[in-house]
Amino acid sequence: MADHRYVIGVDYGTDSCRALLLDSADGRRLAESSCNYPRWMKGLYCDPLTARYRQHPLDYIESFKAVIKGVLSQADGDVISRIEGISFDTTASTPALVDRRGTPLALLPEFAEEPDAMFVLWKDHTSLAEADEINALAHGWETDYTSFSGGTFSPEWSWAKVLHLLRTSPKVSAAAYSWMEHCDWMTAWLTGNTVPEKVLRSRCAAGHKAMWREEWGGMPSEDFLGRLDIRLAEMRRTIPEGSCTSDVCAGTISPELAAELGLPSTVKVGVGAIDAHVGAVGASISEGVLTRIMGTSTCDILVAPKESVGDRKIKGICGQVDGSVVPGLIGFEAGQAAFGDIYAWFRRLLMWPVENLLPEMAEGLKDRILPALESKAAMLEPSLTSPVALDWMNGRRTPDSDQRVRGAVTGITLGTDAPMIYRALIEATAFGTKAIIDRFREEGVGISSVRAIGGISQKSKLVMQIMSDVIGMPVTVVDCDQACALGAGMLASVACGIHPSTAAAQKAMGAPEGATYVPDMERSAVYLKIYEKYRQLGSFESDR
Repeated sequence: MADHRYVIGVDYGTDSCRALLLDSADGRRLAESSCNYPRWMKGLYCDPLTARYRQHPLDYIESFKAVIKGVLSQADGDVISRIEGISFDTTASTPALVDRRGTPLALLPEFAEEPDAMFVLWKDHTSLAEADEINALAHGWETDYTSFSGGTFSPEWSWAKVLHLLRTSPKVSAAAYSWMEHCDWMTAWLTGNTVPEKVLRSRCAAGHKAMWREEWGGMPSEDFLGRLDIRLAEMRRTIPEGSCTSDVCAGTISPELAAELGLPSTVKVGVGAIDAHVGAVGASISEGVLTRIMGTSTCDILVAPKESVGDRKIKGICGQVDGSVVPGLIGFEAGQAAFGDIYAWFRRLLMWPVENLLPEMAEGLKDRILPALESKAAMLEPSLTSPVALDWMNGRRTPDSDQRVRGAVTGITLGTDAPMIYRALIEATAFGTKAIIDRFREEGVGISSVRAIGGISQKSKLVMQIMSDVIGMPVTVVDCDQACALGAGMLASVACGIHPSTAAAQKAMGAPEGATYVPDMERSAVYLKIYEKYRQLGSFESDR
């Protein structure tokens, strides 16, 4: 016991906050806790019809305090006294406008109920027009700032969202001094250092979501941003040129929060990062291993040595950033804007008559629908006469970002039933996976194996088997239901000096492999033909 040193990893997902208290020697869990965001769960401040998704900073603060107190309540005093580090991961790009002190504007009384003063969640698509402006300007600028972001700046990313807020909310705009990503603000808040000019910005978030490059002097130039809006140029002056990888210590927990939470006052806080990238660390990512983080959406993470990448700029992905996942390696990000969200949408569709005509039965049926559909869909075989779906219900993230495209289902007859459509939706998400893998290979980035984490990889054997059949490769599930929080704990162990490197932390604390899904080659051959139908349907939708 005398040699044991402990860390806490905190994972902020779309719906909830989770924390793990970990032994840094072997990754053993001593305690875990989770908390849903109370305002978010009520649907407050969101409007799905306009793709507006906002989260109140109090949801983040309150859930953090709840999960930290939750894990500490399960540990004895000796363990708590040996906690040395804590690190975060969050969704991204999830920025908020802040004042001169670095306070998110929704924490000020006058903006407490103003959605535009809150954090703009990753899947908010209200800034489509602003993203178009950024792309048009960048593609004609002397430096194309989108060139390491797949060639397209997405409305899911920071500068487009900030520009939209500034243009649509005059009072909020007048009070805004700068902006911060969720992962940066959490680290700043916990250390008590929230002044925008002094906050350590995450290399991961800045590089993948805000066009940061060291050779450009950091974020895009004031001239470039000022051409879009002078207020963006003014905010650019509040952001330091540098960024930090997630093995860097951002400081020590503030005395006030240490006392309130019951943590040692010596706890070191690591620089935060994006949930998917940290989840890949938790899954022990290494060169050539495509790590799929499978939840409401997906993120696909790869790493490669700099010398193998050279000067290549991979088209149509969400970025390539030095050190964004593992320091010293180039991190690549791709993904699908909707994955589990598509299955949840279909469930809502089927639940409509029950919720509206037989509400007393709704609660009992809701959790039974998807398992029943999966059971029936598993009995079906892939067929060229089956329905074909397009997985763009929330736009297309990669390859080739386009948030205006929409999903579709074709090939329906009077004999088509719900399990057939459900299987078509699963196949569509697998085809989206294949499109991403094909793009990486076309661009010369090797993929030797596929590894999966996230709730869907743990819960749905059918989704995983169809994915393996479609891509024609084995898919191994990492046996960890909290890989993102585990990865955050690994990074905390490096930031506070327990382990000398991310690789060393992964070796000591890594989770074991779980089930491996092997492709059925006969089904794979059929899926290759159905995939061509999927591509044709995608071309039709893109040309509309």
